[in-house]
Amino acid sequence: MEKLFIAANWKMNGDSRFNTHLIKAINKNTHENKVIEVIICPPFPYIDQINRLKSPFIKIGGQNISEYENGAFTGEVSASILRDMKMDYVIIGHSERRQIFNETNEVITQKFNLAHQYNLVPILCVGETLDERKNGQTIKVIEAQIKSIIANTDISLFTNSIIAYEPVWAIGTGETASPEIAEDVHFNIRKILEANHLESPTSIPILYGGSVNSKNCQALFEMNNINGGLIGGASLDSLEFSKIYQTAEGLNK
Repeated sequence: MEKLFIAANWKMNGDSRFNTHLIKAINKNTHENKVIEVIICPPFPYIDQINRLKSPFIKIGGQNISEYENGAFTGEVSASILRDMKMDYVIIGHSERRQIFNETNEVITQKFNLAHQYNLVPILCVGETLDERKNGQTIKVIEAQIKSIIANTDISLFTNSIIAYEPVWAIGTGETASPEIAEDVHFNIRKILEANHLESPTSIPILYGGSVNSKNCQALFEMNNINGGLIGGASLDSLEFSKIYQTAEGLNK
């Protein structure tokens, strides 16, 4: 059975008390499982708190890194700092970073390479806007996002990476791509990697993100090319997140 990844992106939410209750509930309702990887991506200031409170099998990820290695960049957090804090993963290219902070494909490529340089597994987010989907440009947009990285890095780095398909129109809106739509995009992402000479593109985990919850996760996770979820709002609700985990666990029995 292929591994499923349940990754929680807490975004800019929480406080010390809330985090304590949430991570304790997650600890209680999850357990070590060889075919399920639980990843928590808290806000930077709470990384140490979550590291101290989490169960040992739960992995920690960052929500972003700087495109610069180090230096006079006030307010930025480097890949080396995250690695020093014993983090395993980092989200790169989230649509909120692309849209609100105007991150370009070039900047995201720099972050992708730095993540690998410091032994962090990047969770590379790709996806289209509603207008791009309506105009039939979904695959073209995602191909450009992926190929901009391929053109400036070693394609083999993708073998130690995760891709997350996040349709921009489904993030935080309550709208979700149907399992069939998501599956088609995930299949095409593998075809893009294969066309660019990546060996074994079927081994690359591709997660779906975009209003994933306990009601829709099973149908998504049952798709052949969907290897888990990058979960936003539902990850802040301990009951919802636990139900998503339990669904994944049920599929892997």
